[in-house]
Formats: sequence, C-alpha cells, structure tokens
Amino acid sequence: MTISIGDTLPGGTLLMLGAEGPQTVELADKFKGRKVVLFGLPGAYTGTCSTAHVPSFMRTKDALAEKGVDEVICVSVNDPFVMAAWAKDTGADEAGLTMLGDAEGAWIKAIGMDFTAPPVGFFGRSKRFTLVAEDGVVTQLNVDENPGVCELSAGETVLEQL
Repeated sequence: MTISIGDTLPGGTLLMLGAEGPQTVELADKFKGRKVVLFGLPGAYTGTCSTAHVPSFMRTKDALAEKGVDEVICVSVNDPFVMAAWAKDTGADEAGLTMLGDAEGAWIKAIGMDFTAPPVGFFGRSKRFTLVAEDGVVTQLNVDENPGVCELSAGETVLEQL
C-alpha cells in the first residue's frame, strides 16, 4: 500500500548515530503531537540527493520552522554511520536536519515508497518524496516519479504548500 494524504503513518524504528554509537529512533515519538516534514531519497552520497534534495531543505529549514514545522527529517535506505558522515559532509547536521537510516528499508516499504533499479545498483531503495505529517497524519505528499529529479519533493515546494 502506498501512503496517501489523510493516512496515519505507521510507526517504525530507524537508526541514527549518537555519541555512543547507533541508537534507535521511534518514528511514532517523532510524529506524536508534532508537525514534521519528512523527505525520503534514493541514497546518501548519490548525485541529486547530495546536490539538490538535501540542500533544498538546508535552505528552507528556518522558513519551515516559521510555518510551524517542528522537525525536518531525512530518511534513506542506508546505515546510521553513512547517514552521519553524509550529514557532516553536506552540512545537514549543522543546518539542523535529522538524518535517519532505514538500513533494511522496512519502513520505506511499509509506506509504499520503495523502488528497485538494478542498472544503477539500487535494490529496495526509497523513492524521492516529501511528506508533511501533523500528529502522524499525512497532510501533504509529493513524489518525484524520476529518482534523478528533485522538483516536487524539494524543500521550496513544501514551503510554498504550507
């Protein structure tokens, strides 16, 4: 099932790198009583993800906060070590983005945002998308059909929609 506007997001456990190593993050806790922008992308260190998608949310994070967004979360089918290194290399950590790894891709699959593209070595990856959730209910959903394009899922698009 693909998630839609009006649906309640499923809970799930993702990973981030903390001071003591990998730590679990319960998505239900991130969503409860909060307005969250979550964006998914095919992979850390990949072209469009590094040059367009993450930077779009670095540019818009403060303006999103002014519109009532409590947190901006990036999810990718990568491990927490890669996500932490990528956050540092892109400046996403300094910009205040939360970078979470869905190492198995289980949560991405549960919301129907998974895809596979063998010619480029992508198996069980995340589509490029953005959603806004208020208390865990999806109020906006934007999906770029081509994973090499970041238009509908860009931070600026979400900002315009709020």
